[in-house]
Amino acid sequence: MSPDGMWSIGELAERAGVTVKTVRFYSDGGLLPEGRRSAGGHRRYGPEALDRLRLIRSLRTLDVPVTDVNRILDREDALEDVVADRLREVGSHLAALRWREAALRLIQDCAPHERAERLRLVGAVSSPPSTAALARFWRCWLPPRLPARVLSAVLERSVPQPPDDPSPAQVLAFARLHAFVTGDCLGGTTGCQPVVHRPDTGYRPAVLYDGLVEAFALAAPHLTAHRPPHEGEALDCFVDAHARASGAKDTPAFRRGLGRMLATEPRIDRYWQLTAELTGPSRPTAGACHDWLHTALDDRSARSAA
Repeated sequence: MSPDGMWSIGELAERAGVTVKTVRFYSDGGLLPEGRRSAGGHRRYGPEALDRLRLIRSLRTLDVPVTDVNRILDREDALEDVVADRLREVGSHLAALRWREAALRLIQDCAPHERAERLRLVGAVSSPPSTAALARFWRCWLPPRLPARVLSAVLERSVPQPPDDPSPAQVLAFARLHAFVTGDCLGGTTGCQPVVHRPDTGYRPAVLYDGLVEAFALAAPHLTAHRPPHEGEALDCFVDAHARASGAKDTPAFRRGLGRMLATEPRIDRYWQLTAELTGPSRPTAGACHDWLHTALDDRSARSAA
């Protein structure tokens, strides 16, 4: 350090372990303010510049963008937000890499005659994958004008989230699910809609789906525990949702009629099959819950008629 307590640009670069070009870049960008200039017009830096330069280097080593480095230098409390943003971005990159790795293993491990189809399937899915197409499918399938709260609850239970660390089989299941929902939207055709979705039947879909969400939540633990379909709170909630939605009473006759109606309703079994392959047995799908409840209803009606 010179007698005036200042360093030249070269001296600062040497102490910081960087090049003169790096110091100049940060100085020109306003990240590293200069002290006073020498008589010859050369840049001079005080001791505080070394600490600041080391902080800049540390942040840049973590791949923090220069604009965010500037925010941190201006406001110490910005560091927490910047780090959180970087963690989210890194997490997204890691998720994309894990998804690509599983997709590559899927292609590598399959038989040669399967590769063209699997390449087509996985090539149609972004990395990391988006569930936007699945949500669009449900908005197409569901009756219009559901309250936001009910729609959100149905989507939460019906749209599976891709795993952070997928297996090749899960990549294939999601790719097939994506292909299914981006094909012809069954909900867009009136003839493919369940009766309860049609405006001329007197059903109140908002009441129905609000109750179904609750009924499926009650049924799910029974499926997880591998209990056979049976009477109880879940079935009562399921029947009550249909009864209230249609303005009827829960009677044996209503239950028999409900069982017959459900047996003829359009189904999307392929969606639930692929969802189950993606999420695994620990989280029963809404489709599996519906089938469990429908079977419990039919069993109850059969015993009543006996």
